[in-house]
Amino acid sequence: MRLGVMIGAERGDMARKVSKLVSDIQWAESAGLDSAWMPQVPNDFDCLTMVALMAANTTRIELGTAVVPLQAQHPIALARQALSVHAMSGGRLALGVGPSHHWIVRDMLGLPYEKPAAYTRDYLQVLNTAIAGPGPVDVENDSFTVHNPTVLAADTPMPVLVSALGPVMLQIAGEHADGTSLWMADEKAIGEHIAPKINKAAAEAGKPAPRIVAGIPVTLCANSEIEAAKDRANRILAEAETSPNYQRLLDRGEARNVGDLCAAGDEESILKRFKQFADAGVTDLSVRLLPIGQTRDELIASKYRTREVIAELAKAVQ
Repeated sequence: MRLGVMIGAERGDMARKVSKLVSDIQWAESAGLDSAWMPQVPNDFDCLTMVALMAANTTRIELGTAVVPLQAQHPIALARQALSVHAMSGGRLALGVGPSHHWIVRDMLGLPYEKPAAYTRDYLQVLNTAIAGPGPVDVENDSFTVHNPTVLAADTPMPVLVSALGPVMLQIAGEHADGTSLWMADEKAIGEHIAPKINKAAAEAGKPAPRIVAGIPVTLCANSEIEAAKDRANRILAEAETSPNYQRLLDRGEARNVGDLCAAGDEESILKRFKQFADAGVTDLSVRLLPIGQTRDELIASKYRTREVIAELAKAVQ
């Protein structure tokens, strides 16, 4: 299993955020992590622009988006942007995409959120054709009528990962993408629901075994502080309360909330949890550093302690 870290969506003014993104990605590469994943938060930096920034300040680490909402731009525009960033990064982009959630697409952007799975399938048909260029992109389906030439192409493979949670989306991801990018999925949900379905779909489509990228919060702390870490995760990462997609996924596992997904405790406890995800079929783990403390100084100290342990554990989970 490969170990990566989530970077981005941190508070701060624009100038500070840029320097912090650079500092964080340089740490991740120097720590030996395999990958870094940039979430697309509705009110924050553009994640592909973050990838371009981080690519300019690193040389090795894979840089992924987790994930770009499909409805926000045409698949030709996304392919053009992604291929440009992939080239600028020296072929290190992993393009995570997905149909997002009704409260982002419909309620925030004012766009339709009908049949998101069918829309994703149609979108990927255009996106994959454009990524496979250069040449004409001639695709007609229920969502798109595209006749668009392109001179762009990826010199090295650019994996496309889909945020697939339900059976239909996992089928689509297995058939039309290189894997899935997950949030709110525990070991049971992955081992009994996600991995079997996406692996079967990929095999039947004649594709290689898909990547399964799972995001989880991580806190290094004393055993007496584990509940405090879970409580903080539930306060600041509680998307499940507003997303039926996540609620249905939680029903397939044993976790009841994002706090239950948190790998919290000492180094041995965190490593044990990591290995449980690997045993469930996870190929890539993306850790969301979750510091705890009562003051800003305590939060910063907690973050750096957790980072040190993550760097050590990256060697143990290979």
